[in-house]
Amino acid sequence: MSLHDDAVLVLKGYEGQDEAQDELRGRYLDHLAAHPDGLWKSCADGHVTASALVADPSRGRVLLTLHRKLRMWLQMGGHCEPEDVTLAASALREGTEESGIAGLALLPGGPVRLDRHHTPCAWHLDVQYAALAPPDAVEAISDESLDLRWFGYDEVAEVADESVVRLVAATRARL
Repeated sequence: MSLHDDAVLVLKGYEGQDEAQDELRGRYLDHLAAHPDGLWKSCADGHVTASALVADPSRGRVLLTLHRKLRMWLQMGGHCEPEDVTLAASALREGTEESGIAGLALLPGGPVRLDRHHTPCAWHLDVQYAALAPPDAVEAISDESLDLRWFGYDEVAEVADESVVRLVAATRARL
């Protein structure tokens, strides 16, 4: 099965929490139907990306990265790569690379949210997962970040935009 096929299956199985999420799911599926290259950065009309919010529920916190290019506090994530066999694998790879934490585990049940946003390269149709950090997690900043920091659930709204706040809320509901 190709990554494109996996993305279609994941999105068809995704159950949004509200009408807006269901509408977004439909837009993602329409995009993939119209663009066989819709998962790759080279697709100028936008592309599906995968992200992972790294959570430590025992301490009530999430790990955010201060993105080098966007200069915003965000979850880990980015473009799919040819070696990614599934969207979940892409999200886990991005989470691991950008957090430096080995042993992350995605929450079961598939994506937590969908979020469409414009970036300097194109529209990102982000499929957002949540990843649990192991108890002994030690983060390490990557080249893609200016900073990497743990924030309590209630602190996220002070540093991040509404899309991250919604992702944290959806992750907490899934937990």
